[in-house]
Amino acid sequence: MLNKQLKLVYCVPSLYMAGGVERVVSLKANYFAERYGYDVTIITTDGEYNDYFFPLSDKVKVINLHIHFDEMWHLPFLKRLVLYIQKEMKFKKLLTFELKRIKPDITISVLRREINFLTDINDGSKKIGEIHINRAHYRNFTPNRTNPLKVLFSKYWMHGLVNKLKQLDRFVVLTEYDRQAWQEIPKVDVIPNPLPFYPKEIPSARQKRIITVGRYFDEKGYDMLLQAWAIVNKVDKEWELAIYGDGNRTYYDKILNSLGIDRSRCFLCNSIPDVQKEYLCSSLFVCTSRFEGFGMGIIEAMACGLPVVAFDCLWGPRSIITNGEDGLLVENGNVERMADTLMGLMHNPVKISSMGRNARKNVLRFNIDTIAEKWKNLFESL
Repeated sequence: MLNKQLKLVYCVPSLYMAGGVERVVSLKANYFAERYGYDVTIITTDGEYNDYFFPLSDKVKVINLHIHFDEMWHLPFLKRLVLYIQKEMKFKKLLTFELKRIKPDITISVLRREINFLTDINDGSKKIGEIHINRAHYRNFTPNRTNPLKVLFSKYWMHGLVNKLKQLDRFVVLTEYDRQAWQEIPKVDVIPNPLPFYPKEIPSARQKRIITVGRYFDEKGYDMLLQAWAIVNKVDKEWELAIYGDGNRTYYDKILNSLGIDRSRCFLCNSIPDVQKEYLCSSLFVCTSRFEGFGMGIIEAMACGLPVVAFDCLWGPRSIITNGEDGLLVENGNVERMADTLMGLMHNPVKISSMGRNARKNVLRFNIDTIAEKWKNLFESL
């Protein structure tokens, strides 16, 4: 059984975005195909005309079902709901066909649209769901509770989701905190995300630069980061801040202007494939997220020898950072405390160096060989 050439299918919306899910699925699919010799297929619904953002092995097959969920988000809620139902029906029909054709041993969902019907497909495969965000913020349909239709839909959807998760052969979360959050699900495993890289050497001299990486979305808290940086900006004239990510930067440009931040020392950058190079020429990593499922940017930075200063949000940072040893946790949402913590570390190069060494050592528990072995054991147990 240990040498069985398993056949895996991943269901993921797309592979063209520079997101954590896309990065992790690509990384694991490559590893399983190259190192374990698994037959791996990724089935997507969107982005058929876009290039993959992260490298993908020639041994990994990709099937796009041409559903195009991403074309409807600009529509009004009711019209979007009707179109969503139509697309969901098409998705179920096409995915059922492909799974029965491929006959995988295991089908893995990242808990997007297919989770609504995946356990109803009788293709003979075991079904695994892996969630990349904490429960409290998963599929938050109701940030504005003034719309009673959205409130009703959200409650109905969550009730249905829990019932579907109970039918999975296994449910995988990223942290022990999230295992506790899904008490009603009987079969839950904790498997963190793996490190995508671990440089053999790191430079001894670094630029006086703070870096963060993530999409320009509200959840990343870049509005709070810029507020904190405005405080730092008035006191320190040597350090700079660089943000890398996908998304619309217009809102953050306006914040930057309104706060009078020096643009020669604060940069809103696009995402780049070779982000490792940017980590290696920085000195600190900052995370001001309102919430995190895990924190790929955190472990990437630590692998490059960077201490991390992060808001103690739900749940990722506290699952990775040992406070005071390889990074610092700041009261969630406290902008002034974040600014003070950053400045205290910026002006203490000895502490930066010591914490950076600890970070690089401690993050090895997320080495891809270690994490892949956990997945291999789970697959073979099914």
